[in-house]
Amino acid sequence: MKNLLSILLVFVLVSCSSTQLVNNWKNPDINTFEPTKILIVGMTSNKSARKKFEKQFKEEYLSREIEAVTSLEMFGKSFSDDKKSETELKEVENRLTNEGFNSILFTKVIGVEDRIIFSEAYDDVENTRRRFRDDYFDNQDIYYNRNYYEKYKVYHVETSLYCICSGKDRDLIWKGYIDIIDPSSVKETVDDYINLVLFVLEEQQLINKKVGEAGNTVL
Repeated sequence: MKNLLSILLVFVLVSCSSTQLVNNWKNPDINTFEPTKILIVGMTSNKSARKKFEKQFKEEYLSREIEAVTSLEMFGKSFSDDKKSETELKEVENRLTNEGFNSILFTKVIGVEDRIIFSEAYDDVENTRRRFRDDYFDNQDIYYNRNYYEKYKVYHVETSLYCICSGKDRDLIWKGYIDIIDPSSVKETVDDYINLVLFVLEEQQLINKKVGEAGNTVL
């Protein structure tokens, strides 16, 4: 029953949004995980979007009494200017564990897809035009009407939660695949994305609800 309820809640959450959960995976060896200090990393060349994304995610963790730091705060804007070697990234992980971090939330765009919407719906088989001239006449806007079809983009995004607990294997705890459909506003897209990820993490018992929440009701 709980799994069914979770599925229904996810459907309701994403059905009216341009941000949709495609799939997610949780490490079967981990039932619950409580981050105590987390690094938020958003990998994108859009610096303003990265700043907003990381800052907003940080605020969500802070509201749950979890210490959080953005990658921009930790490393500055210059961190992503040059490619990092595996040795350098291992040094970064060691620095994080030495400073008390036990988790990283890492988000990146893994693909972009162009799609097309046609202005007219496909005909049912029963309504298929029987003559060439009817078919041609009804569809010749393909030649002349630039608005006959509309192109839009779908961004395939991946968010991963890693454990970097000192003295333990640095394991992947959770991974979610999310599609962002034809985004028009950075603010709305970030809001929708973060709300969706947090909802799934709560359902997977990988983050606590906000302080002041009881069940699904904010007191």
